[in-house]
Amino acid sequence: MSLDLLQIASKKIIDITPKINSKMAVFPGDTPFQEEFVMDFKSGHNLTLSNIKTTVHLGAHTDAPSHYHADGVSIDQRSLHYYLGKAQVIEVETKKNHRITPQDFNTEIKAPRVLFKTKSFPDPYQWTNDFMSFSAELIEYLNSKKVILVGIDTPSVDLATDRILQSHTAIHEFNMAILEGIVLDHVEPGLYDLIALPLNIEGADATPVRAILIK
Repeated sequence: MSLDLLQIASKKIIDITPKINSKMAVFPGDTPFQEEFVMDFKSGHNLTLSNIKTTVHLGAHTDAPSHYHADGVSIDQRSLHYYLGKAQVIEVETKKNHRITPQDFNTEIKAPRVLFKTKSFPDPYQWTNDFMSFSAELIEYLNSKKVILVGIDTPSVDLATDRILQSHTAIHEFNMAILEGIVLDHVEPGLYDLIALPLNIEGADATPVRAILIK
């Protein structure tokens, strides 16, 4: 399966991005999404104009290495090839607040981008601490399978209470990319094409993305 941009319109496009609004849950202490309309038609203006204030770790987003390592590069310095191409969705059923290991699934890795469907953070607008995450063992295993991007349907590849960030650290060691906060409850396991391009924000430690799968 290859990504043919000229044929996207004829293929099935699956949006895996939660809708951004002021109700969206963010890590406790982080900056929630806020939108201010400074001009609008209802007030007699000739156009609608708004501004936003928010964490860059919002909804479907990608972390830059500078987020989790002192020597990491910012998001504008990352190659776009990480976020564009063949991807595989794998469903994992295990307990919440659990780090996924290679022993938790028996699916053959068939793509360089792997997205894990855990269903452990079911509501993007209601914060919970007990979502699943990755183990350093899993990251090492995926790297051995030539995986360059790992994604998950939770706010983080690490547990909510983890301050050591073992999975982020392993991801940095193997120079992989991260996609967090995606919504996969309506996506069947299998192979797809992924488009989840980061915004070109100079110096940013992360950026929201509009993530889609193409079947």
